[in-house]
Amino acid sequence: MKGFLDYLQGNSILHKIHPLTKLFVAALLCASAFVSSNFFFLAGLILFDIMLSVIGEGKTHSGLFKRTLGVFKGLFKMSLFLFILQVLLIRQGKVIIPITSNYGITDIAIRNGLLLVMRLTAATLPLSVLISVINLNDLSNTLVQELHVPYKYAFTLTSAIRFIPVFSSEMSGIMESQKARGVDFDVKNPFKKIGMILPLCFPLLMGAVRKIEFTAKAAELRGFYFRKRNSCSKRYRHHLCDFVFILTGLAVLALSILLNIYLK
Repeated sequence: MKGFLDYLQGNSILHKIHPLTKLFVAALLCASAFVSSNFFFLAGLILFDIMLSVIGEGKTHSGLFKRTLGVFKGLFKMSLFLFILQVLLIRQGKVIIPITSNYGITDIAIRNGLLLVMRLTAATLPLSVLISVINLNDLSNTLVQELHVPYKYAFTLTSAIRFIPVFSSEMSGIMESQKARGVDFDVKNPFKKIGMILPLCFPLLMGAVRKIEFTAKAAELRGFYFRKRNSCSKRYRHHLCDFVFILTGLAVLALSILLNIYLK
């Protein structure tokens, strides 16, 4: 899932939608995933997220679909561990797979494990897809212009999102340099691997401090404390596709609530 928050340039319909609309619809889709307990609805929501990535490809092939599949693969690996944990710890329900005379895997454990996996996947994919097509400068400007968020808070939010892929890239570079020195990170024991990675956090932290200091100085030189709502010359307008996209997100949330009520 390397670089899963980097902005992908493109000219698709998804790229042209208002930044706040994309953020709002992503929140609606995430809420729909946590509200619903229907497996078919969650599977449909995951397919809907993948379809959004196909739409976001556009004519120039931005690479959104490939990134979404990579995020899906990473989520599957992480969810597999959570599923096994749920299956082994939950004791309620009817035993389906007996392991010992007093212990076995129950139907409720399998159901809750699958529900957790599908909810996690369905809630994470829309954030990854839609943040990938949001220019963080545009997001910061619209937060200040339309929601009247103070610029320093909008800058903090977008900087936090921007620094995640930067730190991921820095960590990959540190690990590559260690591999060049003969360190083998491809070990099967997870505890040993964690023990090898933990010492690398110190140079990553030192590099992060230097980058934050450099960014702070650059922002001050560009008049950070003088930025106001009317400082941005670019204006962002809402179009018909924005309202269609919002109505689609609201319809998905309403459907998840109705299914949760009537199919309980």
